[in-house]
Amino acid sequence: MESNPSLTHREPNSDWLAYDAYIFDIDGTLLTSAGLVHYNAFKAALREIYGCERDITEVPLHGNTDIGILRATTRLAGVNDEVFAAKLQPAIAFIRDHARQNQWRLTANLCPSIPELVKHLHVGGKLLGLASGNLEEIGWMKIAAAGLRPYFTFGAFSDRHEKRSDIFATALAEAHRRLGPASRVCFLGDTPADIEAAHANQCAVIAIATGIHTYEQLQALSPEFCLRGCNELLAS
Repeated sequence: MESNPSLTHREPNSDWLAYDAYIFDIDGTLLTSAGLVHYNAFKAALREIYGCERDITEVPLHGNTDIGILRATTRLAGVNDEVFAAKLQPAIAFIRDHARQNQWRLTANLCPSIPELVKHLHVGGKLLGLASGNLEEIGWMKIAAAGLRPYFTFGAFSDRHEKRSDIFATALAEAHRRLGPASRVCFLGDTPADIEAAHANQCAVIAIATGIHTYEQLQALSPEFCLRGCNELLAS
């Protein structure tokens, strides 16, 4: 893991460009998606695989992972952990397939200043990756729908990891594999869970209040950089 001894909040300035790799959360950080493709895939899998009519909106979604959302929703329906585990891989396969079949419905709206930020980092020679609670195929669907696919070299997703910190660890390891163990890595996210996962891996994080969490809520967790929008980075 990367050692970062100065995990203290700073206002945006040129320091934010001191990293070699930038790893982005997707939903609420890079984009918001429409078309209910992801939601409907969950709903169908819960019904067809688990025989469950509960709705994922009954559990925390922001900062969660797809596996975590499945587990929490099935628990509400009384599904025990043994049954959940036995049916998890079929459920994941069902969600992927359902989303793929309905991909044409998916649209993605970029968060403010994201096109400029991603291009700025890319032109500057930075390695760009993803660390998302989405299943991999769905995560890349959203990135492609947003027109961002050419900028991102790799991603870490929830197909194999229920905990966000483990997803971040996978992304960090991949960045170090590509750039070397001494490379400096910074995560970007819009939830407290993103801050906690980055710090669990001893990495810096840029927290951006473009999701449901306020600037004050994010700042309270002492991210290295806390912003109301990515335009603050580009202006620094």
